Amino acid sequence: MDICAVVNGFRNVAPLPGLADAWHWSPAPRTDFAGALSADGERLLQLSARDSYDQELAIATLEFAREREAEMFSRNPHLSAVGGFKAPGGRRFDVVAGVGAEMHRFYRVENPDLTPYVRLTFPAYSCEFSGEESLDEAVTRYRMLRMNNFDRESHPFVKMRFTNTRTRGRSTNPGRGFTELERLLEEFRLMEGGQGSFAEFENRHGKVWRVEWHGAWFIAEWETQGGEPHEIGLDELLEFASARLRD
Repeated sequence: MDICAVVNGFRNVAPLPGLADAWHWSPAPRTDFAGALSADGERLLQLSARDSYDQELAIATLEFAREREAEMFSRNPHLSAVGGFKAPGGRRFDVVAGVGAEMHRFYRVENPDLTPYVRLTFPAYSCEFSGEESLDEAVTRYRMLRMNNFDRESHPFVKMRFTNTRTRGRSTNPGRGFTELERLLEEFRLMEGGQGSFAEFENRHGKVWRVEWHGAWFIAEWETQGGEPHEIGLDELLEFASARLRD
């Protein structure tokens, strides 16, 4: 497929200044797309932004993705990230992530022949990925990460399993499932007064902790389900969990 010819046929497309074989286009108000030809000329590396487009960040992201594409997709073809990214403008993004065509399915309606040749890319945070996501897990993370918001804060990788005897809330999945950091921290708060309540949480490195309420909060490392619990105050617990999920 002639990627250049296809992209140059997009509505409102123009060359992206400062990067060869790269383009910017806006298919709708408040929505911006940018893309660059891969180093071998065989694929389109593409990103998008809604109400937050930053041309300098877009160029830096696409340039980095072009240089490190093979590394990015060698570990996980569905969703993966490469570190060493230095985001311009004082932004805190520290990796560039890539999304495979089997996940994003861009252009499946208007140009399905193009879809297999497109890899999405976006600036991200290292704490958001384990590198071991299955296809189903990668799809879930892809939907959670709000990748078209260039102004976003990090959304750490966190899996949780819980039972709250006070609120009667509990996990519906058999194992730990993805959640938001804020949801985990709120569950800790809601455990107070719920004798026998617990919440397990797992970070991107596969480390697991279990928090229980027995008149106070207790926490234990839980990789082998044999950690020794020790009492912890709520503020310390919230700070500890937040830090471990951003490691």
